[in-house]
Order: sequence, then structure tokens, then C-alpha cells
Amino acid sequence: MERVSTVAISGAEEQLMVVLGQMKASKVLVPLLDISMAICLIMSVMLFVEWVYMAVIISIVKISGRKSDTRYKWEPFPEDLEQGNLAYPMVLVQIPMFNEREVYQLSIGAACCLSWPSDRLIVQVLDDSTDPAIKTMVQTECQRWASKGVNIKYEIRDNRNGYKAGALKEGLKRSYVKECDHVAIFDADFQPEPDFLHRTIPFLVHNPQIGLVQARWKFVNANECLMTRIQEMSLNFHFTVEQEVGSSTYAFFGFNGTAGVWRMAAIEEAGGWKDRTTVEDMDLAIRASLKGWKFVYIGTLQVKNELPSTFKAYRYQQHRWSCGPANLFRKMVLEIIRNERVTLWTKVHVIYSFFLVRKIIAHIVTFVFYCVVLPAAVLVPDYHIPKWGAVYIPTVITVLNAIITPRSIHLVVFWIVFENVMALHRTKGTFIGLLEIGRVNEWIVTEKLGDALKIKSVDDAGKVNPAATNQQRRFKFIDRLNLLELGFGCYLLFCGCYDLIYGKYHFFIYLLLQAIAFFVMGFGYVGTFVPSSSN
Repeated sequence: MERVSTVAISGAEEQLMVVLGQMKASKVLVPLLDISMAICLIMSVMLFVEWVYMAVIISIVKISGRKSDTRYKWEPFPEDLEQGNLAYPMVLVQIPMFNEREVYQLSIGAACCLSWPSDRLIVQVLDDSTDPAIKTMVQTECQRWASKGVNIKYEIRDNRNGYKAGALKEGLKRSYVKECDHVAIFDADFQPEPDFLHRTIPFLVHNPQIGLVQARWKFVNANECLMTRIQEMSLNFHFTVEQEVGSSTYAFFGFNGTAGVWRMAAIEEAGGWKDRTTVEDMDLAIRASLKGWKFVYIGTLQVKNELPSTFKAYRYQQHRWSCGPANLFRKMVLEIIRNERVTLWTKVHVIYSFFLVRKIIAHIVTFVFYCVVLPAAVLVPDYHIPKWGAVYIPTVITVLNAIITPRSIHLVVFWIVFENVMALHRTKGTFIGLLEIGRVNEWIVTEKLGDALKIKSVDDAGKVNPAATNQQRRFKFIDRLNLLELGFGCYLLFCGCYDLIYGKYHFFIYLLLQAIAFFVMGFGYVGTFVPSSSN
């Protein structure tokens, strides 16, 4: 019996080697792999140059102490006994929300507590909720603050046309908005500090060329789970490096959609909010930049918010964040090229650096090279894989990202394999946006949990129904399965095992780790697990 088994294994091994030998001799597969490898290496070099460029710029900025916000005039509002509160510009605060049961009180409360003359501030809650109970709760909260003397407006629509962009656009049509000079925008989970307007508005008042002041995000639930820690690493690089570099060099960066203050004139000149893509914030920023408006980023001003802590919510968010920019690039590239109000270098920065490398190539090369082409290359006997492209370049890029968040540097291996899995969804979203097909305009609001999980855990303590538990577990397990991740996990596992047995360059170490990551996320064992209401 043992001899038969050995013979069977030996036969299967011989057949595998024959197949792989035929692959190497193929006049189609190997040339196709060569072309794919060359394209991926070119994209890797482009990404490497961009990351090194940003590292050099941010180093110069930090050493010289010339951050973007120090290059513009900023003075606190003086006490004017004659004018009184009229010395302060009129500010509108918009809070768009959609079924935000768990967090609506946070943003409304924070906005109503902003330190600004009450007669120079209007808080506008734009509620697109479809749940009548939640709408009633939000309206009641607005009425509660109104009874305290806050000038707060509760606005609803009879449709959700344009989603967030449509709500913001509709809000600006109200008659009382005409007297406002600036508008601050906060998503439902954002909690600005009371001095937020005092730290941002002076930039707009004293510098007429500035159209946008952007603050950075501070993550209140970064320690909730490993997935939120990894998100913190990626977003810290975005805010600390990408936003600061854009603000310091070309006075341009993508508006983050929240925690920012716009000059009303800049929004109007740019053409207002448009809902043609799922990144209405970036769309407005590009159009305002093409009109000559400057942006300033204040890295020292942080606004608390919540990271998505469930894998499902994070996948939807990343689809929107990758599909939207690619689709916007498709729609605006010719408009940017034809624009005559900005310099050639600004056009190059927006088209090449901002869009092509960071929003398109970064996603594609991360997934295609490290999860498709590289694993396929180890299957071809004696195929040469350049170490400079497969090892050295990603190592440098990883180090540049990781050092921005020193407290999580020990998690760098988890960050690498997690980001590679997410690159699958970002790449899919990028191609959907570029080709304008399928889910190109899909907008699913990122789920926020607030304290809901803690409250539910307390409420459910001791309330276990043994009869329903097994059935619920079966449904939950099926719901958590992600077949796409499982499929790539099997592919990488096969490639890793083959390289372990026959390979020469030890790529199996990475391939097996990456396979494990795909399996873990494929079986849904990542992020926070939210118990269903039936428990």
C-alpha cells in the first residue's frame, strides 16, 4: 500500500514537471510572462521614484521648518469693540449623514460646541437617512441643541440623488446660506475640537488666494484590532507625507471630503458639487485647483474620527476610494491638459504624480506583480526574477511607509500582506473606474460602530439561546466567506509549495505568508466581528 502511494506521488510529480517544462518551452506563456514582468518592473520603478521624491521633499520641509501652513499669513481675530461679532466671517458647518444611528450625536454635538460667535455660525445637518426611527432621533438631537440657542438647521430630501454630493449641493441652495463666507464639512463620525474654526478661518481671511484649509484625521479606534492598526499606518503616510508634500510644493492636494473648510467663492467658481463619480471631494478639489485656488494643509490640527473596523465596511470603502479616482481621471485628464490657468508643472504633478502613479499604478503593481506575476514566475523552471525589482524596491517603499508610524513598525509584515490582499479589491475598483463599467457609481456608506459593539456586548451578556446558536453560527460562517480571496490563497499556496521544493531564490517565504493572509481574510477572520441583532 505504501509502495503504491509512493509510486502515485512520484507519477504526479513527473507529470507536474512535464507540464512546467512545456510551459517554459511555450511560445505564448513565457513571452507573455516576460512582457508582464517588464511592465510590472517599469511600474515598480515609477512608484519607487515617486516615493523617494516625496521622502526627499518631506525631509526638506521638516529640516527647514517651512511647512505649508507657515508660508501663509495667520493672525487670530482681534477683539473689536466697535464691530463686535461682525468682525467674524459667517461660517456654515455642514454635516451630511445617512442612517448614522451610532455616531450622529458625536458630530452634531462637536459642531454645536465650536468656539465661534453664535450669531456668526450656522450648523446644517443634512440627513439622508431612510430609517424613520433614525431620522426622528437625529431631528430630536437637532431640536435639543436649538433649544440651547444654537443656530442649527435640520434638512432632509425626498430622494438620495447624488448621494453625499447631492446632499451638500442641496444644502448650499438654502436661502440662509447666501450670507455665509465659508463652509466647514464634517462626516457623521468626525468630532472637531472647539478651536477648529479659530485655527482654520484666519488662513482664509488673510490669504484671498486660499480656497481650502484641510486638517488631518485622528483615529479614535486605531487600537481596536489589527486591521485598524494597519489602516492607521497607511493613512498616517497619506496625511504626514502625501498631503504635506502636495501642500508644500504645488499648493494642491485632494480634499479628504471632511475635516476641511472651503471658501464659498472657490466652490462657486469651480462649479459646485458634482455627483459624476464617487469621489465628489476630489472632483471639487481638482476643479478648484484648475481655477487657480490654493490649498493649505494643517498637519498639527487633528480631528477625531473612526476607522472602519469590519472587513466588509473596509472593502466597500476601498472600492469607492480606488474606483472613484480612476473614473475621475478618465473624465478629467483632457480638461486638465487643456487648462490654461495653471502651470505645466502643476499639470504634470496632477496627471502623473497625483493620479497616474498614486491612484492607479500603486494599486495595480501591488496586486498584479506580487500576487499574480511573481508567483507565476516561480513556476517556470530557471526563470530569472530580478531581485532589485522583487525585493529591493518594495523593501525601500515599505520602510518609507513604516517609519511614519513608529509605534506599529513591528507590525510591518502584517501590513505588507494585508495591503497586498486589499490591492486585489483596489485593482478591481481601479479597472472598473477606468473602463466605467459595473459598480462604477456604487456608493455604500462606510459603517460606523461608535460604542455600539461595547453596548451590545453588555446587553447580550447572559442572553444566549442554545437552540438558535448552532444555526446562527453556520449562517455567520457562510456570510464571512470571501471566495475571491480564497481562490488567490489557493493559487499562492500552490506556488509557494512548488518554490519550497524546487525553487532557488526562497520566494516561498513570502508566497506562503501571503497565502495565509488571503486565507485568513477569505474566511473572514479579520477586523471586528459584529454580532447580529438576533443574538
